[in-house]
Amino acid sequence: MAFGKQKVLILGPLLPLSVAKILRALAQAENPGLLILGKQAIDDDCNQTGQMVAGLLKWPQATFASKVILDKEKQEVTVEREVDGGLETLCLDLPAVITTNLRLNQPRYATLPNIMKARSKVIKKVTPQELNVEIKSDLEVVEVTEPPKRKAGVMVSSVDELIDKLKTEARVL
Repeated sequence: MAFGKQKVLILGPLLPLSVAKILRALAQAENPGLLILGKQAIDDDCNQTGQMVAGLLKWPQATFASKVILDKEKQEVTVEREVDGGLETLCLDLPAVITTNLRLNQPRYATLPNIMKARSKVIKKVTPQELNVEIKSDLEVVEVTEPPKRKAGVMVSSVDELIDKLKTEARVL
């Protein structure tokens, strides 16, 4: 996991809260004005880390950003996000946490001089212990069971028969 000029060395699986605690510690150490995170993890499909980081840091957040406009003079960021009813625009004071939507990305390809400059940058490696973050599972799996088997469906030949079965057997009408 890389953050700014630091790289965290972790062995084993991480849950969203552990990742959020690591990111909080790194944000407190480096004091960034803006954290931009992905929408959800690809390993467990959770959509939690960005919101947890914002909560731990007590920073404002905008989720599912499809457009971001940064105003350094006013120290604020305007975020356009997709919601069920269309688009929503939020204005946040910095520092803030933003999670992204797939429409935000317009890839830029690195030029050779910038690749060479990046190679010469020093990345400090730190462990969670050096950040005073304990990596532990806050969840315990008590039991895993299969859902009950569904009963076979019944074919009906007409709408009248369907209504009759819904009234008499299912008692939903």
